Amino acid sequence: MVIVLGRTFFGALSLFVFLRIRGTALQLSSKRDAFSMVCLGGLLAFHWYSFFYSIQISTVAIGLLTYSSFPLFTTLLEPWLLKRDRRRQEVWLALAVTMGLILVVPNYDPGSHLFQGAIWGVISGASFALLQVYNKSYVTKYSGLVIAYYQNLWACLLILPFSGIWMMELNLTEIGLLALLGVGCTGFAHALYINSMKLVSAQFASVIAALEPVYGIAFALLLFGEAPGVKTLIGGAVIIGATIVASRQKSAEAA
Repeated sequence: MVIVLGRTFFGALSLFVFLRIRGTALQLSSKRDAFSMVCLGGLLAFHWYSFFYSIQISTVAIGLLTYSSFPLFTTLLEPWLLKRDRRRQEVWLALAVTMGLILVVPNYDPGSHLFQGAIWGVISGASFALLQVYNKSYVTKYSGLVIAYYQNLWACLLILPFSGIWMMELNLTEIGLLALLGVGCTGFAHALYINSMKLVSAQFASVIAALEPVYGIAFALLLFGEAPGVKTLIGGAVIIGATIVASRQKSAEAA
């Protein structure tokens, strides 16, 4: 919870500074939108909590790969929440991601910390998918950075009563690492991703974003010597492959 609080605080702060420098308006057009940002901020806080907890009790590979199941939940939620027909290729995507998830989990003992971590990773993916589906109704009205700013702000404020006292126990090194996580991996990363759309296609950007687990697993191996098993790697390849295919299809439809 302290990690989530630190990340969202520094993320919101860096996004606020960036938006003010750019002169971007922060005003929301209605009270309903403002209330929605509060709710979505709470959902973002829960997403980050479940994601970090998954990694904490299992491994980086399992946490990242099970979180990458979010396209499966997007496929299930979009037709229901946005009132549209389900496409055949989305069903194949869901089946592929499900197969990948089955392979990723090393064992299915409910008492195993690896199995529990996988469950929390799937919960993280489901909450992220729900967040993305609801965000679709706002990206046509507001900048993606503005949406990210408000959701990080409210995620920080909502989790503050539960973990704020623990922040007092952190040393300067830990605070610096949280600042790096919030500024570099949240605010700066959002800004880079959105500005990249000016230079590359949305399809290319989506495919690169889908490779996040590859980077994460490589860093975990380099920094912690944490090597995933062959079965986990095969399952991860299935999930990432399905995600890349889905990203290409969505970009083609948008074009």
